[in-house]
Amino acid sequence: MDIHSLYAFIGFMLAAYAVIGNDSVQTLGTFIASNARIVKWYWLWLAASSVLVLTLVYGWVAYDGDISFGRLNRIPEITIQWYHAAAPLGLLLLTRVGIPVSTTFLVLSTFATGVLLQDMLLKSFIGYGVAAISAYVIWIVLSRYINEKFNTVKREHRTHWRAAQWLATGFLWFTWLTHDMANIAVFLPRQMPLWMLCGAIIVLCGWLAHIFRTQGGKIQKIILEKTGSRFIRSATIIDIVYALILLVFKEMNDVPMSTTWVFVGVLCGRELAIATANPKYKLGYVFPLVGKDFLKMMVGLAVSVAIVLAIHYGTDNLASAP
Repeated sequence: MDIHSLYAFIGFMLAAYAVIGNDSVQTLGTFIASNARIVKWYWLWLAASSVLVLTLVYGWVAYDGDISFGRLNRIPEITIQWYHAAAPLGLLLLTRVGIPVSTTFLVLSTFATGVLLQDMLLKSFIGYGVAAISAYVIWIVLSRYINEKFNTVKREHRTHWRAAQWLATGFLWFTWLTHDMANIAVFLPRQMPLWMLCGAIIVLCGWLAHIFRTQGGKIQKIILEKTGSRFIRSATIIDIVYALILLVFKEMNDVPMSTTWVFVGVLCGRELAIATANPKYKLGYVFPLVGKDFLKMMVGLAVSVAIVLAIHYGTDNLASAP
C-alpha cells in the first residue's frame, strides 16, 4: 500500500464514521427516538443495515461500480492527499460536540472547484428555504386535523402507524443514501471492484451498529428537543416530507447539496407551524430553538469554508514555492 492509498483508506474510514455519526441522525434520528424504548437496538440496526446493503448494491450495479449514484460526475477522480483525509477528521471533531455540520461542504469542497462550491451552496440554500416553507404549509394544514404536541394516536392504531413509520424510514434512508454516499465514495475508485464494495458495506454497517447502540449520539439532541419527535405518527410524517423533498432535489441535477440544511429547514418550518397553530405554544420558545439550530448550521459552514480555504491556500502556496 503506497502513501496515497493509505490517505484514501484513512479518509474513507473517517468519512464513513463522520457521515454515519453526523448526517444519519437526519434520517434515522426520529426512527431511533420513537422506537428506542420499545424495540431492541439490534433489530433497528438490522433493518437499517438491510436497506443500506440493498441501496449500495443497487447503485454499484446501476452506475457501473459507482456507489455515489452519479453525484461525483462533476468532481474528477484524483490522487488522495493528506489534506483530503484531514477534512473528515474536522467533521468528526465537530460531530463529537453535537454541531450539525454539512459533510458535503466539509468533505467534497476539498475536491471541488470554486465554481462547483458556489453551485453546492446555492442549491443548499434553496433546499433549506424550500424545506422550511413546505414544512410550514404542510403542518399548518395538518394542525387542523391532528395535535402533534400530544401522542393522540389510539392504542389500536399504533401498530399500523409503527409499520408505516418503518416503511417511511426505509424510503427516506434509501433516498438520503443516494445523496450522501458521495461524501464517502469520493475516497474510493469510481468503478469499485466487488471485494471493495463488500469491505465498504462491512465498515458502514459496523459504524451504523455503534450509532444505534448509543441511540444516535450527541447529535441526536437536535431531534429529541423538537415537539413530538418521539411520537410514531409525527416521526412518520417528518420522514415522508423530508424524503420527498430530497427526491425532488436529487432529480433536479447532479450537483451535490447539503442534506443537513434541508433537514434543519424541515424541522424549522414544522416547529413554527405548530407554534402558529397552537396559541398556548409561545413563539418566544420556538425562535431560540430554531435559531440555535440555524446558528449551529452557520458555525458548521464557517468552519467548513475555513478548513477548505486553508487547505487550498496552503497547498497552492506549497505547490508554487521554489
